[in-house]
Amino acid sequence: MELHDLLDLGRYPIDRPDAPLYKRLIQDLRRELEDEGCAILRGFAHAAGVQHLVAEAEATAPNAHRSFGRTNAYFTKDDPRLPLDHPIRQFYDRSNAFVPADNFPVSGALRRIYADPGFMPFVRDALDVPEQAFFRYDDPLADVIINVVEQGQGFPWHFDTNNYTVTLAIQNGEAGGDFEYVPNLRSATHENFEGVARVLKGNHPSVRRVPLQPGDLQIFKGRHALHRVAPVQGARQRYVGIFSFVEVEGMCGGVERTKQLYGRVLPHHYERAGLRNDQLTD
Repeated sequence: MELHDLLDLGRYPIDRPDAPLYKRLIQDLRRELEDEGCAILRGFAHAAGVQHLVAEAEATAPNAHRSFGRTNAYFTKDDPRLPLDHPIRQFYDRSNAFVPADNFPVSGALRRIYADPGFMPFVRDALDVPEQAFFRYDDPLADVIINVVEQGQGFPWHFDTNNYTVTLAIQNGEAGGDFEYVPNLRSATHENFEGVARVLKGNHPSVRRVPLQPGDLQIFKGRHALHRVAPVQGARQRYVGIFSFVEVEGMCGGVERTKQLYGRVLPHHYERAGLRNDQLTD
């Protein structure tokens, strides 16, 4: 499978970084990411490419780890030392499913995009990050995954482990499932628990709602932006591919969070535990 079998390289020439169109595209994306922390490339995967991606999602969805429980925005345990209304102590129902990365072969559609020589430099250019501070996520269960959302399910407010997350809409539910976020709600040095509390209470003025269509690529700064997926309605499952990039070479998911999301951990997760470049709660 070639890249042009999946992506609209005419509109998004990630294989031609010297092209004038590529340079204009990067300028537009940088402006959106600076202003909003989020950029959408509509129709990044063309209709035929979406068909390939849906087929892969359908084939691997039975391997998704489905978990049901309650979680806070940080995927941590309760801390009874804090006041009852503190965000760390606010837990919400979470019902979701992720197909782990070891289900996607190099020959598959999703990993074909992620591993393409032009894809990572394109994302790095859009984020305006130096090469020495941009790496693929070194997590054998989470570098390339599919999020499967079924009827009545969503994903409650949370922060990402990775500074940058790149998602590809593959299939929508019949209704619902919109992506919602608050840009730049916290920083590497300031948790802004007060702002987080306002979002959780439903009275923060800066909540953005983004409806995505199959084939849309989203570049998102999710480490500092609180975000969620609204519940999906209808029998059709919502599929989203997730490509992960990090600022520290060798960074891997934490043991506790990996267990929650994928139902298992590998020796690699214990070996990489604690390798981060900030001291945020999660």
